[in-house]
Amino acid sequence: MMAGRGFGKTRAGAEWVRAVAESDPSARIALVGATLGEARSVMVEGASGLLSIAPWWNRPAFSPALRKLVWRNGAVATLFGAAEPESLRGPQFSHGWADEIAKWAGGEAAWDNLMMGMRLGAAPRVLATTTPRPVPLVRALVERGDVVVTRGRTADNAAHLADGFIAAMERSYGGTRLGRQELEGELIEEIDGALWSRDLLERCRVPHVRGALARVVVAVDPPASAQGDACGILVAGLGGDGRAYVIADASVEGMTPEGWARAVAAAALVHGADRVVAEANNGGAMVESVLRAAEAGLPVRLVHASRGKVARAEPVAALYEAGRVVHRGAFPALEDQMCGMVLGGGYAGPGRSPDRADAPVWALTELMLGRQGEARVRGL
Repeated sequence: MMAGRGFGKTRAGAEWVRAVAESDPSARIALVGATLGEARSVMVEGASGLLSIAPWWNRPAFSPALRKLVWRNGAVATLFGAAEPESLRGPQFSHGWADEIAKWAGGEAAWDNLMMGMRLGAAPRVLATTTPRPVPLVRALVERGDVVVTRGRTADNAAHLADGFIAAMERSYGGTRLGRQELEGELIEEIDGALWSRDLLERCRVPHVRGALARVVVAVDPPASAQGDACGILVAGLGGDGRAYVIADASVEGMTPEGWARAVAAAALVHGADRVVAEANNGGAMVESVLRAAEAGLPVRLVHASRGKVARAEPVAALYEAGRVVHRGAFPALEDQMCGMVLGGGYAGPGRSPDRADAPVWALTELMLGRQGEARVRGL
């Protein structure tokens, strides 16, 4: 079970263990937390733990010194800490509840020892509950064919959370990697060799622009086909501090050339852009003609792609590394594609191609780079 914080993972795990213990007197259950202390404080004695959810007439007897819970019918649960994986050697079980496996210090060693002890009963089962993180253990389990994955979001349990909590979390973390992982329950992977990492993008995120923008441009990467590809439309500006700010992702999907060109005009109007930069290879001239037809009065610069998307993106990625580009807020769809562009020309992100991710390359090249792809000196 991979889900956001507050979804009810601990309650679900405790209820599952309770159902097993009450229905099977021969059940021998392993309760494995990140540490032995967490197994006791969260899984057993916590607000959603086994002692709290049990009815008073069938509450198991807890012996902290023995690390055991014993139900009236004879079912037994034993506590373990994944930080001591060797403690799982020897005992054998019919069922197991493994909590917060993404933060287990023992990781795969603790899991392996638990698996080797699952040899009692007709059908041994383990429930793992965790907030997702792309650690080797979680990644391996998700990819296995004999593992059923249940997912959930913090908002799914809004009725049992404090008033205003969901709204406050969305304001603070909506769209960010932390929010997607901790609230949406997404397993967000880092790709080896990617030009941008999620850690880098998090370091380049700001809540607002400092002062007025000296320039604002709208960059357009027209779709190569009408088969569902997005038209990348990105708004970026140059701040008085010498940094470039990515301020809006106005990309659209499934539109005719006239449709996405009008979306470009709308983005330019809303953000006060002084120029539109459009790739001419895939119909950028359409943007220019539609803007002029709409009497937008904006200068349009058509650029021609002589290199592949990744090659064009490399000097722009270097600007991020140097702290010269920041994102005002979060742009999940765009950032997923940026993190899928791999050094050497490959793409391992969502979708068939990085149809959004080329737009920031054109915008930031216009604002920050010279014609030879070298950073302009701006007196930082």
